[in-house]
Amino acid sequence: MRRAVLFAVMTLLILAHPAQRSPAQVLDIITAPKTLIDRAIEARSAKDIFKDNKIVGDVNRIMVELGTIKASTEIYEQHLLITGIFNDKATYDKFLTGVKNVKGVKKLYWHVTQMSKAEEERGEKNKTLLKWTDALALDVKVGFNLTKTRGIADVNFKVAVDSYSNVYILGRARSKPEMEKVVRVVTKTSGVKKMFNYATVRP
Repeated sequence: MRRAVLFAVMTLLILAHPAQRSPAQVLDIITAPKTLIDRAIEARSAKDIFKDNKIVGDVNRIMVELGTIKASTEIYEQHLLITGIFNDKATYDKFLTGVKNVKGVKKLYWHVTQMSKAEEERGEKNKTLLKWTDALALDVKVGFNLTKTRGIADVNFKVAVDSYSNVYILGRARSKPEMEKVVRVVTKTSGVKKMFNYATVRP
């Protein structure tokens, strides 16, 4: 239940100052995918966690250099997932090039799209794209459902949600039954359109 408590506390803190946060930042903070608090209780070595933190730090520096906060990251055992929507093609291209040059990444899952601001706003208006608040709610819902389900070591899984209502899972299941349970929980969560399962099974 520790993660569930963290969700609740961080949600209250962030919603108290919504204007000061970007969608990507809020999702990162509330689900705590890159924080030492969460990773400290994972079934992984400190060395492995350090490698992940370094990679995320390098990606964040690229975003700072480009002056953008349009992408969100998740990582597990150097398997890097990046989601987001970029309105500017040149920034999108530079970000992709920069990410591909980050050292230590074993596998890159690139789920970033490029569209105009008008297209993005039209998608949100027509409800073909989630607004960031809705994506945030779905992310928290999926994470909470995993946390409360018996037989799932939720700290070994990373959850990400994009504007298309897609849910991405990274991490490690200790057995095939646990993996099947994760898939069942995610796909049965209301609001999920599609699940991308990048987790592995390893005792």
